[in-house]
Order: sequence, then structure tokens, then C-alpha cells
Amino acid sequence: MKFNPKILGFLCNWCSYAGADLAGISRIQYPPNLRIIRVMCTGRIDPVLPLEALANGADGVIIMGCHPGDCHYMTGNYEAERKIKMLKKLIAPLGLAERLHVEWVSASEGARFAEVVENFTNQIKVLGPSPLRQEKLDLSKWEGIQAAKEAVEDFRLRALVARERKIIEEGNVYGEEISQEEFDRKMDDALTAEYIRNRIYLILEKEPTSIKQLSKRLNLSSKHVLDHVVLLRRRGLVTVDKIEDMTPIYSVLKR
Repeated sequence: MKFNPKILGFLCNWCSYAGADLAGISRIQYPPNLRIIRVMCTGRIDPVLPLEALANGADGVIIMGCHPGDCHYMTGNYEAERKIKMLKKLIAPLGLAERLHVEWVSASEGARFAEVVENFTNQIKVLGPSPLRQEKLDLSKWEGIQAAKEAVEDFRLRALVARERKIIEEGNVYGEEISQEEFDRKMDDALTAEYIRNRIYLILEKEPTSIKQLSKRLNLSSKHVLDHVVLLRRRGLVTVDKIEDMTPIYSVLKR
């Protein structure tokens, strides 16, 4: 059977949505796979929404906004770009990063809008159906996308993403200069840590589990897993459920 991708698009009201409208008025042909959600600004897109779309079987998600410097709300497209960069890093280990894309399309670029949709649709066709919409669901990827959704809800990560530009340009709260490379490294570490903690929480939410079992499930060292479990206990999210043969079995406390 021919693969017909399901693609969700978040389009800025002032530029890319108007570009889509122009493409329609001009009768420019493009693949009909895109389902559009109009937003006032791409900067207002909650990072959970693209992940929710992927989790519910979308083969691809594209965000289109104003060109840099032309945002109706000054910096909204920069904020969207930072959010998508964070999301792509989170879902890269799941093999889903290429299914999330961002492009800039102005209100006068009807032909470019059609070209962007066609190129992304062809890219998704090459990738094939999303592993999250197949009949035999990959449990690891499903748990991964759920953990990614929980991770981007974390206020610490959201604050870090929101302040990226200010930190790079003005330094941190101590007045120390931070390079883009150093910020990206710290951001990667924070993303990875929060993602792993949410994977642990979701596993423990299903059934009480030992550190050794968690380590095997996540393919991480026992020490690494224990460090995260200790932090989750400090946050009041995880507790010792019982002791079996001198081994602590951990379970969750409700968030």
C-alpha cells in the first residue's frame, strides 16, 4: 500500500499562513498531506504540542513562521527556533528528530510555501511511517516520547530556553560570559538528565523496580541510575517501596 504521510503544520497568522493563503489563491499545487493549525505567533507554540502530535501518530510536524527580523511580535520566531532546537535534541535518540522541522515563509512567498510543503512531504515519505503509528508499537520509543513530553514541562528547562539569547549576549547572573558552545553543552546535559529522570519515573509508575532492573531497562550504569533516583527522592517523587533480599525496590509518589 502506498504510504500517505500525515503531517501537522503550525503556521504563523501574519506570515506563513498568509503565504499558504496566497498559494491557494494563486492555484499553486502542493501535496495535500499537510493539516494546518493557525497560531498568532510561532513563539506561542507550547513545546509539548509538537511532541503530542508525534505521540498521536503524526508522521511529521512542521512549524512555519516569519523570517528572522520580521516577526510581528519582534522575537517570537527566535523563541520558536530555540524551542524546536530543544525538542530535536530530546527526540534525536528516538530517531524522530528528522520528523520535526522549522521553516520561515513570508506572506508574499506562496510559491516558497508550496515548495517547503513538498520538500518536507518527500522527506517524510523517504523516512516512512512514524514508528509511533505502527500496529506493533515500539515500547521504548513510546516511553521515550512520553518522557520527552514530561521533560519539556519542567520549569527549569523552560527558563533555560527562554533565557538563552540573554545569557549568550549578557552573561549569567554572576556576570560571567557564556559562549554558545558552552551554553549548548550545559543545555544538552540538562535535557539528557531531565529526560532520563522522567523515563525512570514512568517505569516506576507502572511497577516498583530495583536500580539493577532500571539500569538494564535504560542501558545505563547502576551508579548513573542511582544518582537520578536519589534526586527524584529529594524532589519527593520517588520512595523506597520495600526491601527484597537486601535490595531496595523503588516506586513513585504522585507528582
